Amino acid sequence: MHYPSLSALINETKRSLSKGPIALILIEDETEVASTITHHVNAGFAHLIVFCAATHPLPADLPENLHRVDFDVSAEDALQVIANTLIKALPDQWFYYCYNTEYLFFPFCEYRSVGEMLGFMQEERRHTVMASMVDLYAKDLNAHPNAVDHASAHFDKSGYYALAREDAEGAALERQVNIFGGLRWRFEEHIPKSRQRTDRVAFFRTQPGLQMLPDRSFNMAEYNTYSCPWHNNLSAAICSFRTAKALRRNPGSRAVIDTFHWPQSEPFSWQSQQLLDLGLMEPGQWF
Repeated sequence: MHYPSLSALINETKRSLSKGPIALILIEDETEVASTITHHVNAGFAHLIVFCAATHPLPADLPENLHRVDFDVSAEDALQVIANTLIKALPDQWFYYCYNTEYLFFPFCEYRSVGEMLGFMQEERRHTVMASMVDLYAKDLNAHPNAVDHASAHFDKSGYYALAREDAEGAALERQVNIFGGLRWRFEEHIPKSRQRTDRVAFFRTQPGLQMLPDRSFNMAEYNTYSCPWHNNLSAAICSFRTAKALRRNPGSRAVIDTFHWPQSEPFSWQSQQLLDLGLMEPGQWF
């Protein structure tokens, strides 16, 4: 289905989007659009909603459960507007969001679906799934000047850390952390401070009164926690070329960065076990 606006999609939601989980994919450019869509189709989402400019081409062979919405994803508040509109329109529904050149991984995703994972999280009485962003990049920037090399992607196998998140008075917030690492840590001088964190609430279950805030956290504190009070929960990883692309696109950083490769670089296997072994996501009590 093709919708000319977000409001047109909302008019059809009760009929066409009653079943979840639903993936929201924001298309910023033409890079790896097909692979992003295919990856998330294979994850087992009931529906995928792709947001992109009206003039933006999409692959010809699209799945029946994909819905296209014409939308200016370059606007600063694009994600917040999309999320909060859908939260109001579809209560008690699981949503996930990402951008093109981003790929979702969760424990055992090669043989378990995203629906199975979220079913487990509901049994755990959780309404969110926290994820860490894992920056992907091309080893050879001469061969891949936009830093995207899906066939031979690399990432940092070390250099990640977490700090307790604090409120306005400096008190630590319960079960909330800010995570740093990857390219945003190594090249932090080229990245605005507000965008240096690598933690993301990748999945959220809608309910009345819920809102996404400008920093992509939520107005309900429990939605921003990484686990419940009684034990650790599973977490996911979103492996993303976005930071590498941005550092190559920005003239200031492009002029001084000739490679992202360093001694702690490792080829990405596109398998969840590699991320589990490095502690970049956790299985919690899910075995």
